Amino acid sequence: MTTEAKVGAFVLGCFAVLAFTVIYLLNAQYSGGTVHYRTYLRYAGGLEPGASVLYGGMNVGKVTAVRPWAADPTRIEILLEVKKDTPLNEKSVAKLGFVSVMNSAALSITTGTIDAKRLPPESTVASQEAASLDEIAGKLATVADSANTLITQAQGELNDISGNMNHLLVNLDTMTGPRNQKKVQAILDNIDRLVADERPKIDRLTDQLAKVSEHADDTIQNVNGTVTDLRAPMRKDLAELQTTLEEAKGLLQSMQVIVRANDSKISDTVENLRDATDNLNQFTNSLKQRPWSLIRTKQPGDRQVPK
Repeated sequence: MTTEAKVGAFVLGCFAVLAFTVIYLLNAQYSGGTVHYRTYLRYAGGLEPGASVLYGGMNVGKVTAVRPWAADPTRIEILLEVKKDTPLNEKSVAKLGFVSVMNSAALSITTGTIDAKRLPPESTVASQEAASLDEIAGKLATVADSANTLITQAQGELNDISGNMNHLLVNLDTMTGPRNQKKVQAILDNIDRLVADERPKIDRLTDQLAKVSEHADDTIQNVNGTVTDLRAPMRKDLAELQTTLEEAKGLLQSMQVIVRANDSKISDTVENLRDATDNLNQFTNSLKQRPWSLIRTKQPGDRQVPK
């Protein structure tokens, strides 16, 4: 084998080793450093395998498969792989998105909440449906129809308003014509003459009101003085009345003490009075039955029947 052949074989071997190393590193990076999830949508919107997976706007992985779900063909099953350290949680929501206006569709996942539990690998990410282009076009068509109807109604109302304004302008022109101007001028002249005639009366009335106000001020001052003069004696009388009430209260307390101290004697006296009353009642009954007992101490014997 020539030297050139040996050198060529050595170079080819080096390229083979380098290619093997690169392939191995890439496989290690994309297989060992990623985890798989799935989500389900009813409208994929042009999402294809290899599309970017965005977590909070950051590119964290790619879509690996987009296919109808075997359990429910009305929904699209989307398989995805993301970096192993991507903190997907139970509050994260997957929806159809775009990296930019000019790029193709991507799968966007929200960051969820800090207290939500992390999703384990191979689990399902919650999803949220995005409006399709057909739905958006239908809503725009509905809005356009509503706008046309509104414009038609507005044109009719504007025509009515324009007619009313023309009628108003005609009325204003009539009101501000020479004939009405003369009437308004005559009314103003009458008002001027009335003010000139009644001005002396108004002045006199104003002077009388001023005098009444001065008398009212004097009356109020007199009332204030009278109240001030009566205030001191009233306070004195109230103080004496309070002192009398305090003395009466003390006297009542003393009487209560005396009554409580002689409670037993009063009870005995009442019992004696009750006994005396009973004896007097018995004596009164005895006098009614035998009135001669006041004169004779001994009752006379019964008379004998003559034989």
